[in-house]
Amino acid sequence: MPNANIVGLRIRTIREKRGMSVDDLAASIPGEKDGNVKLIESLEKGDLVPSLTPLLQIARALGVRLGSFLDDQVGNAVILTKSTDMAETSRFVGSNLGEHKAELAFHSLAANKSDRHMEPFLIDVKPHGGEAILSTHEGEEFIFVLDGAIEVAYGKDVYRLSAGDSIYYDSIVPHHLHAQGDGTAKILAVVYAPA
Repeated sequence: MPNANIVGLRIRTIREKRGMSVDDLAASIPGEKDGNVKLIESLEKGDLVPSLTPLLQIARALGVRLGSFLDDQVGNAVILTKSTDMAETSRFVGSNLGEHKAELAFHSLAANKSDRHMEPFLIDVKPHGGEAILSTHEGEEFIFVLDGAIEVAYGKDVYRLSAGDSIYYDSIVPHHLHAQGDGTAKILAVVYAPA
């Protein structure tokens, strides 16, 4: 990603425009306030590779879409993204453990599209080395496997998908996905998270 701390800078900018302190924002998201303060400060400083779940919670507390942190810019009604134009947008870990090893590399397919309701991404999914920590957030997700194989833990169930398979689920149910085997998988993901 061009600016390693673009997510943290945008969180701070939006928070300050809303006239919110770090404490105010921390109190607005689920979880323990002191832990949330540390999380927000670490994100804003660029000391933490973010997990998707807290970013969605922070976006909701700030009244913005997830895309506001990733690539939100003024744009046209129609956005064409050529394969040569897709830059890596952001890296995320699969859980909020403060790890610096990213497991998901997101490539936005809607950069420059303002006021969108969906977040479409191509995602490189790495194998998960350890216990899967399930995440939960409001909204829905659609996943289509383009290459490789993934495993999706959804509630108490586990789904294995290969190239050409897809899954659609409510993301309020605890879930986690990772590549199966030793290789990286590639998926098309469309995420809807209400603001």
